[in-house]
Amino acid sequence: MAQTVMQGLDQAKSDAFAEKMLGVLNGAGLAMMSAIGHRTGLFDAMAGLASATSAAIAAKAGLNERYVREWLGAMVTGRIVEYDATAATYVLPPEHAAHLTRDGSGENIAGTTQWISVLGGVESDIVECFSTGGGVPYEKFDRFHEVMAQETNQTVHEGLLENVLPLARGVRQRLEQGIDVLDVGCGSGAAMCLLAETFPASCFRGYDLCDEAIDAARREANDRKADNVRFETRDITALGEPASYDLVTAFDVIHDQKDPAAVLREIHTALRPEGTFLMVDIAASTYLEKNLDHPLGSFLYTISTMHCMTVSLAQGGAGLGTMWGEERALQMLGEAGFTDVDVSRLPHDILNNYYVARE
Repeated sequence: MAQTVMQGLDQAKSDAFAEKMLGVLNGAGLAMMSAIGHRTGLFDAMAGLASATSAAIAAKAGLNERYVREWLGAMVTGRIVEYDATAATYVLPPEHAAHLTRDGSGENIAGTTQWISVLGGVESDIVECFSTGGGVPYEKFDRFHEVMAQETNQTVHEGLLENVLPLARGVRQRLEQGIDVLDVGCGSGAAMCLLAETFPASCFRGYDLCDEAIDAARREANDRKADNVRFETRDITALGEPASYDLVTAFDVIHDQKDPAAVLREIHTALRPEGTFLMVDIAASTYLEKNLDHPLGSFLYTISTMHCMTVSLAQGGAGLGTMWGEERALQMLGEAGFTDVDVSRLPHDILNNYYVARE
């Protein structure tokens, strides 16, 4: 039977697929090596460096030369770093550095590659879930809050004042005058600390389910000397704070929740009349067939399988997943009581939709 199946193959199609899978293997290796380049500071060290030997690169980064040399091998064969064989020197082109360094002009994709190793750490747990169901809880994910904070800082926080707030009509002026603000799923608190510094007349709160995240948020507030912001460990599915806030924000957290519909209802109830809900969440469709050409489709479905869906299921939740999509998001916002919802995209952020919702 196997021989019969093999005889029926379209050989060109088979060869093309084999080539694709070889690309997957090389891409996976480059993702891991890029994460190491980010974490060790190698990309940052090379960004301002002319052609240099592995020893010079290692010295500038303060690292072991032998490891740096082998890492450079991956970078050169992956066409990320250029190599002069005669001089045995390496250079990171500025066009590449723009997408790999902390100070680059483009998005730091090297930082995003850290998710591969973070999610790989729970692979065996996820494999078990394929057989038994259930999910993997937050505490199983090593470095999750650290990497998530970096990701959100890059996509949302960097443009929060200049690009995001203007999407919500009149909110900046109200913040300057003094209002009450809540961030649900606040993570490490960078967004609320930034707003608290910028708008001292307003009062800010951040709630998150994870003690580790709240501890980090409190340290951030303390370091910034922001005394108009407070962070608490709270289950936001039972918020119970009616008409308490003028602005509620949620940055890429609703789809992770145990009961996202309940959270949206609680948020609607927590807003005062004329209040605003600013929700940032994944830019995708609810329908798989509409995501075929999504530039990050496979990556985001992987994130969903390995984190967003499973952490919800671990709580006995809905398991909505990363790719719940714009259509379902709008439906659920409507069911929660929001009748006026605007959806925007921002040029600096290919990952997210920006929803501004009012009653």
